[in-house]
Amino acid sequence: MIKLLFIAIGGAIGTLLRYFVSGIDYKFSNGIFPISTLVVNATGSLIIGFLWGLFERVDVSATARMFVFMGILGGFTTFSTFGLESFNLFRDGERGIALANILVTNILGIAFVFIGFAASRLLLNMVK
Repeated sequence: MIKLLFIAIGGAIGTLLRYFVSGIDYKFSNGIFPISTLVVNATGSLIIGFLWGLFERVDVSATARMFVFMGILGGFTTFSTFGLESFNLFRDGERGIALANILVTNILGIAFVFIGFAASRLLLNMVK
């Protein structure tokens, strides 16, 4: 039961973080390109890659891992929103923007997982 509580608290933290980032769209893109979803997914990918690499070498409890990965990052990243925004762009005839959104989000997300993982390895090697 305590694990579920930690996941729920982490999810609330991640969701609030996502809420604060969501205002980026209207400041920089006037809502044309879903930049806040891109920022959240790319940042979440970078963080999950970094922490995964770190947690492979640093002893972290299963509960702490669930708090971070399922809770905070699960609440923070927005893949379902990404899917809906892409669908709406296609539906509204914005095929170029929809394809750019899909390509940039996926390529950057995967690249950031690799970069985060490599950064954690570099950090760990520097600390030795």
